[in-house]
Amino acid sequence: MRFVLAIVSFVVAAVMIVAGIAQRTIFAEPDKVALSTVVTTESPVTVIDGDTLNAFEGSQTLSVQGPGTVFAAYGRTTDVLAWIGDASYTTVSLDKETGELTSTLTRGTETEVPNPNGSDLWLDDFVKDNDLSMTVKVPSNVSIIIASDGTEPAPVDIALSWPLDNSTPWAGPLIVGGAIVLLLGLGFLLWAINHMRSSRGPRRKMPKVPRQPIYKPTKKAAVDKPASGRRRGMIAVPIVLVGALALSGCSPEFWPSDQKATAPSASASEAPVDSQLSPPAATVRQIEKIVARISSVAKKADADRNGELLATRFDGAALELRLANYTIRGADPSIGALPAIPEGPVKLTLPQQTDTWPRTVFAVIQDDKDDTIPPVALFLVQQDPRSDYKVSYAITLEPSAVLPEVAPASVGAARLAPDSGLLKSTPDDTAEAYADILEKDVDSDAYLDFDTEGDSLRAAVGLAAKQQIRSSLPATASVAFSHELGAADPIALATNDAGAIVAVNLNEITTVQPVEAGAAVNPTGQVKALSGLAISTKGIRATYGDQLLFYVPAAGSDAKIVLLGYSVGLVKAGEI
Repeated sequence: MRFVLAIVSFVVAAVMIVAGIAQRTIFAEPDKVALSTVVTTESPVTVIDGDTLNAFEGSQTLSVQGPGTVFAAYGRTTDVLAWIGDASYTTVSLDKETGELTSTLTRGTETEVPNPNGSDLWLDDFVKDNDLSMTVKVPSNVSIIIASDGTEPAPVDIALSWPLDNSTPWAGPLIVGGAIVLLLGLGFLLWAINHMRSSRGPRRKMPKVPRQPIYKPTKKAAVDKPASGRRRGMIAVPIVLVGALALSGCSPEFWPSDQKATAPSASASEAPVDSQLSPPAATVRQIEKIVARISSVAKKADADRNGELLATRFDGAALELRLANYTIRGADPSIGALPAIPEGPVKLTLPQQTDTWPRTVFAVIQDDKDDTIPPVALFLVQQDPRSDYKVSYAITLEPSAVLPEVAPASVGAARLAPDSGLLKSTPDDTAEAYADILEKDVDSDAYLDFDTEGDSLRAAVGLAAKQQIRSSLPATASVAFSHELGAADPIALATNDAGAIVAVNLNEITTVQPVEAGAAVNPTGQVKALSGLAISTKGIRATYGDQLLFYVPAAGSDAKIVLLGYSVGLVKAGEI
């Protein structure tokens, strides 16, 4: 019976171990679905839409080969098609009937596109020579765009693959269980052998036989010791075998598990998802990359006073102020540059809710490594799909500024019209009212509508400062102060309490004229540097460009308008 148990154990162990090994070898299923195609069209762009990318579950691995530069990026499908515009492009899709990738050419009026590398529109992009491979996890409303440099045809060798779950969770338990049963069988075998030895020989008492005088080794020395060694060897072998088998089955795909394997994702959390609301103009990751690029351009342009380079990333009031500073510094090197644009980190991002153009983004950046650089609020505007985001306003925040609560970046905020009646004051009216306060202070009709606490601009250029300028002039000259709205469009993004963060451009004009015949005006400092005049008998007009950032409450609210920050500088100066 003991031998029977041992034999049965050996058979069961063999079956379990062979079955476990077979699951990982001859019965193993493929670990991925792989499809490939060679595009026969010669368009400058190839697009793989989201439906094709999500034809199978799991992450998508794209491999592209071609001569020269290979570029690939992914973005919202609507953004990708908007960037392509009227250019011809090829669409790679999956034929559900044949299970193969096919390519379709959509003809357009353009045979070339701009170089897509570095566009602000992409959620992420990749570039390499000759061949490129990338793994992403994107939803169905995101597409991949493939190109070379926009002029040459797009690479033609394209391969897509998706991982398959070919794990064998019972392979490990079968192998280890088989090893345990094998040990049990060996135990039964040793038990049977031991029992047979202890019970062998005749049971009847035999007469004693005279002993031989020849020396013989004892039974224990001659038999038991070698047998014991063999038994230890027999036991050691399966123990080592079990250990090896157990260690070979420790990988997760050998064992049952509640955890689901996850594939690496380039930016799954950053990819936009379907929503009834308009999507945000850009994701946090996009904005961080855009700000870093802007900071790099501004740093180089400021150092070289390169206006052409600056214009690639600045526009409106922000561009006007910096260009004037370049001219001033060129005439008088002792005058310093404007505050730098930190490259990050981005502390706050508020993109506009929109799927059209132009698009607006509000961001607050603070350099954690340099305490001398104050926090800067940027309003970024992208005029069309192929344009880069440009800084329209670059405003230094007040030290005590507390920004209102805004929607998360994944939701975004609506951009309000300049004449919106949803606010306590329209953006243009806010600029005009604040200018009146700077000129009249408490005598202004709008004085009580604005919060005075933490407003350092009033002390710097308000009524008291203007009176000091007037009193410092000689009797032969007079000074007049006026204002006008700047050329930059106001921007207002809604906050959670139905108010808005508002940026406006205000020009403050100072005019100094001689009041006696033969008298002259002698400009100094930045006015002299920008105007290029050392003396004038007609008079000098200096225009200071104010970039102002306000929190404007909702219409009907009792809350006051708050100045959150400002940037002020001379933008024009010349003879009357």
